[in-house]
Amino acid sequence: MTGIERSRAVAVVGTGTMGQGIAQVALLAGHPVLLYDALPGRAGEAAAAVADRVERLVAKGRLDRADADAAIGRIGAAAELAELAGAGLVIEAILEDTAVKRELFAALEGVVAPDCVLATNTSSLSVTEIAAVLKQPGRFLGLHFFNPAPLLPLVEVVSGFATDPAVAQRVHDTALAWGKTPVRCADTPGFIVNRLARPFYAEAFAVYEERGADPATIDAVLRESGGFKMGPFELTDLIGQDVNEAVTRSVWESFFRSPKFLPSLAQRRLVQSGRLGRKSGQGWFSYEDGAAAPQPHTAGPEEAPAAVTVVGDLGPAAGLVDLMAEAGIEVESAETGGPYIQLPGEGQLVLADGKTSVEFADVVYFDLALDYAAATRVALSASPDTSPETLAAAVGLFQKLGKQVSVIGDVPGMIVARTVAMLIDLAADAVERGAATAEDVDTAMRKGVNYPMGPWQWHETLGQDWAYELLHNLDERCPGGRYAPSLALFKASYADPGAAHAEDGDGAADGSGAEADA
Repeated sequence: MTGIERSRAVAVVGTGTMGQGIAQVALLAGHPVLLYDALPGRAGEAAAAVADRVERLVAKGRLDRADADAAIGRIGAAAELAELAGAGLVIEAILEDTAVKRELFAALEGVVAPDCVLATNTSSLSVTEIAAVLKQPGRFLGLHFFNPAPLLPLVEVVSGFATDPAVAQRVHDTALAWGKTPVRCADTPGFIVNRLARPFYAEAFAVYEERGADPATIDAVLRESGGFKMGPFELTDLIGQDVNEAVTRSVWESFFRSPKFLPSLAQRRLVQSGRLGRKSGQGWFSYEDGAAAPQPHTAGPEEAPAAVTVVGDLGPAAGLVDLMAEAGIEVESAETGGPYIQLPGEGQLVLADGKTSVEFADVVYFDLALDYAAATRVALSASPDTSPETLAAAVGLFQKLGKQVSVIGDVPGMIVARTVAMLIDLAADAVERGAATAEDVDTAMRKGVNYPMGPWQWHETLGQDWAYELLHNLDERCPGGRYAPSLALFKASYADPGAAHAEDGDGAADGSGAEADA
């Protein structure tokens, strides 16, 4: 089945920012568009606003005059629901309230033709529950656009329990014809993006609550080492702390308060205090006039070691070997033991593995990077027992590689590593449960929230058992279920029959070598 014919009208119910954005997308794709709003006169105002958006595209040179005139001629406003009778697709973008949406769709079902597709743009409510009032629930589904709809490419096509697969395919093809990037997903809490994005915020807030680092430093590490476009503190200030927390709480409640989705007490206090982010002038950071830009912690200059020994295979950090050699640091290799970088004396530099420095005699941990060559900042952690000489050598080594260094507290998994491991775990669980395919998961996270790499691609890049072993170690140190690897990740970890696994994950604590996971 192909997409909905361009000759068929697309009706949009609800004329706020999202409704107008969806209307613009359908209009510029060639459909006649009808806007409807329960408030008298609002639909006409919204139609004029959409026409004005089209005019601005002409002024910017993004649309020619003839196409703009044709599009403006296809938009109209409906005063009554009955005027939507000829629509081939009705998309609802009203208040996020199940009862209100169910009432609307029950009324629409008595108006539109039997072949008309009904869609909700909800980002958090159950598509199945909304459809339960319909006599023909097979033609109902979720069509979740991201704001601003004309600019962001991702659309989640959400099949409820009763959605006809042919209808889902038709809507998928329609979104594709509109120039969007549609992904298919089942009706699970948060769908793909709002479900899988939780660790990006939650782990940053957890590191802050554990006094591992301040918000500006955590943001900088995730941007400059992890490759994310924005840090979670600045991003939630932009979204609105109340909005972000509400989504987190909704997903948590929908998963029966699973510890995997536990909300942040620190964020709760922020919302309770009215510090909602940019819109209130204060969130994690201040946005008042004259407020200083937040600055991450950056270590002062230290001398780099002249020579190091790389013990074992550094796995995801293997690229450091060439970087050190290029920087003029003499690198020797030892194939047995490790993996770690032996610094002068007894000190060792170990990739974050979910353990803590305090467990070992003289160990500095370094965080995961998306690409160590491109990274401009690297986080290090050490315990009070780590010798000052070892920490200084570790700082100097990364500075010699051209990186700024942030020294954080001795938190297991550090910042980027634990965040990526949790993203991989939730993605594996979603795929195993049939919420979406691995390909659609990766597409959704790259296109919907601009992640530098999809979680499934991260899993394949970092190694079959990397995330499983790190979370296993984290779970031992932070029990309660939040970091317990999912059964799906366990299976994915063992998918490669040649993969080796430690039974208990314990490392040496006598200076003979901390066991980091490749």
